Amino acid sequence: MTGLRELLEPVVEAMGFELVMVELAGPGGRTLRLYIDSPGGILVEDCETVSNQVSSVLDVEDPIGDEYTLEVSSPGIDRPLVKPEHFEKVLGRLVNIRMRGRYLGRRRFTGVLTETAEGLAVVDVDGECYELPYADMERAKLVSEYGIGHSRG
Repeated sequence: MTGLRELLEPVVEAMGFELVMVELAGPGGRTLRLYIDSPGGILVEDCETVSNQVSSVLDVEDPIGDEYTLEVSSPGIDRPLVKPEHFEKVLGRLVNIRMRGRYLGRRRFTGVLTETAEGLAVVDVDGECYELPYADMERAKLVSEYGIGHSRG
């Protein structure tokens, strides 16, 4: 994924967007998903514009080699956290982190992100703080708090 990010990030940033995440998903990794963002949010037209520009680059560079489907979308309300800057933006919010292997006896951590430090995030899970290295994270995302603690009246 690093190679794809290095190839596509300058293209996306030159268009005024942030490349949040790149992933190959689906059966056999046949779907290339790009998540883009900007301070003002993302419109469908933005995704279409980025898709057209990125498609041209991918056609020339051919980094995947096989057939694939390109999808470009916004990160959504449960946005992926990929870079240290993403974690810094959501301090004090609820996050879900899955580690690559067992870490301190578990793989999944859902709690409040209380701190970021060099190379790690500190997450408070039910009153116990865990220092989780970014390098050992398989996946991290913001947890939508929509509806949490609210009752329907």
